[in-house]
Amino acid sequence: MPKQETSLSALNHFLPPHTFKYVISFFQAYPIHLTLTHERRTVLGDYRPPVRQRPQHRISVNANLNPWHFLITLLHELAHLETFVQYGQRHQPHGAEWKEAYRKILQPLLRKNIFPEDIAASLHLYLENPSASTCTDPGLYKALYKYNPRKRGYRLVDDVPLNHEFETEGGQRFIKLEKLRTRARCRHLATGRIYFFQGIVEVKLLKAS
Repeated sequence: MPKQETSLSALNHFLPPHTFKYVISFFQAYPIHLTLTHERRTVLGDYRPPVRQRPQHRISVNANLNPWHFLITLLHELAHLETFVQYGQRHQPHGAEWKEAYRKILQPLLRKNIFPEDIAASLHLYLENPSASTCTDPGLYKALYKYNPRKRGYRLVDDVPLNHEFETEGGQRFIKLEKLRTRARCRHLATGRIYFFQGIVEVKLLKAS
């Protein structure tokens, strides 16, 4: 689906249990225009500050994220909002000011033990130096991935056994040869060329070679 506007009551459908009241407090404190979309692969969320023609803070989040990933992404964008309110344009997009704002927004939920243990443990490590996207933190991404709806035969490259074949989204077939720290060395079956895959890429498992 393309973009769609979201009412505050409908937002509860996308969030984990016991988090709606906390999240809605930001919408009560600031004029926010929230948009959901399914059609972005490399961007999970986005924040745009108010301008003369659009006086609201504009946030968009991918609607196909699982509830935990949706919550973390939405709070990521709300941290951008709070950073803008405090510093205006005088800060780097994911600099020290944003990192501190994100920690402050997440800490109340971490103290209440809202998150499952595996996500909470990964979040604590991630918040030591939060990055521009959860997709760039393998530990947190893999913890969140466990809560995605199961797709038969699909898994992350990290979880493909050695010497097993897999297929990418584009239909290219590879065999996993070696697991490295954050990547895997794989051979393209059609050409024999060697490629290195990030361990958090989702692929379709085929068969043992």
